[in-house]
Amino acid sequence: MLKLTLAPNAVTGQHWVNLLSIAGIPCELHNRYLNGALGEIPADQCAPELWLVDERDEALARKIIEAAISGPPAGSLPWRCAKCGETLEAQFTQCWQCGASRSLDEQ
Repeated sequence: MLKLTLAPNAVTGQHWVNLLSIAGIPCELHNRYLNGALGEIPADQCAPELWLVDERDEALARKIIEAAISGPPAGSLPWRCAKCGETLEAQFTQCWQCGASRSLDEQ
């Protein structure tokens, strides 16, 4: 196992776990409940840690996390849902109106 990074909070850490899982990269989120111990132990030891099961996934995992942190490129255009026709901003990958996922054609 390889410690990939620290997450700023448990919600963000779990989001990163979800993104990596969708990409087929097995990982684990450690220390997700240690924020309650903050003050008793150092703050840098309380942060949620993202661990990869297989070190060979490191380069792709870092690329996915970086993309999640930076969001869509500046100037990205909105997209239209193929199912219901709703127009959504570029950072969204799922339609808020009907729940359909953005297809590759819409990216």
